[in-house]
Amino acid sequence: MTNSEKNRLKDKAFQVFGVFCTFIGLVVLAIFLINILIEGLSRIDWDFLTSLPSRRASRAGILTAWAGTLWILVLTSIIAFPLGIAAGVYLEEYSKRTKMANFLEVNIANLAGVPSIIYGLLGIELFGRVMGLGGSLLAGALTLSLLVLPIIIVTTREAIKAVPRSIRDASYALGASKWQTTWFQVLPASFGGILTGIILSLSRAVGEAAPLIVIGALAYVPFVPSSPMDDFTVLPIQIFNWTSRPQADFLVNAAAAIIILLLITFILNGIAVYLRNKWQNKVKW
Repeated sequence: MTNSEKNRLKDKAFQVFGVFCTFIGLVVLAIFLINILIEGLSRIDWDFLTSLPSRRASRAGILTAWAGTLWILVLTSIIAFPLGIAAGVYLEEYSKRTKMANFLEVNIANLAGVPSIIYGLLGIELFGRVMGLGGSLLAGALTLSLLVLPIIIVTTREAIKAVPRSIRDASYALGASKWQTTWFQVLPASFGGILTGIILSLSRAVGEAAPLIVIGALAYVPFVPSSPMDDFTVLPIQIFNWTSRPQADFLVNAAAAIIILLLITFILNGIAVYLRNKWQNKVKW
C-alpha cells in the first residue's frame, strides 16, 4: 500500500470517527431534550408564566425570573452594545498597527474565553462594593456587559473587515471624510454582521448564572423588579433553585422553566443565523 493510499484511508477513518462522535452527541442531546419536554410541557400554562414564586410547587411560577431576565437583557444591551461597537470600529478603522494595538487585540481575544465566574468576582468587587451597587439589576447588567464585550468587539471587527474595499474607495473618491465613510457606508454595509454578534452575545448572557450568583442575585424574589436598583433573579438561577429542592414537583417546574429558557435561546440564535445568511448574501451581491 502506497503512502497516498494510507493517507486516504486515514482521512476516511477520521471522517467516520467524526460522524460517529457527532451522532453520539446528538443522540444524548435528543434524549435530554425529550426527557425535559415530557416532564415540563404539561406544566407550562398562563399561570406558570404569570405567578410569583411559592413554597408550593403547584402554585410557583416564573414571573419574577423572566422579568429579571428581561431587565438584565435590556440593561446589558444599553451598556455593552454602544461600547463594543465603538471599540470595534476604532480598532479596525482608526487604530494604528502598534505594539499597544497588538497587545489589546490579543487580550480582547483572550477575554472571550475567560470563565464567566471570573467576571462575577470582578463585578462583585468593582460594581457591588467599590461602586456600592450591591446585588442590584444594574450591577448584574454591568457584569454581563463585561462578559459580552469581547464577543461584540470581535464580531464588529470581523463584520467591518468583510466590507469590500471598493466601497471605501468610492466614498473617498466622492470627497467623503474618514468619519463620513465609516458612518454612512461601512457601518450600514456591516450592520447585519454586527447585529448577528449582538444577538449571539445576548444568547450567551441569557443563560449565565455563575456571575450573577456571585454578584448576589437571589434565588427567591417575591416581587417583580421595577427599577435598575432592585434585587432580582433570572431564569437560570430559578432553575438551579428548583433542581436543588427534594420534592419531585419542583423538578417538573425546573423542566418547564428550562423549556422556556431554551425557547428564548433558540429564537435568539435563529434570528442570528437568519441575519448572518442575509448579510452574507448581501455582501456577495
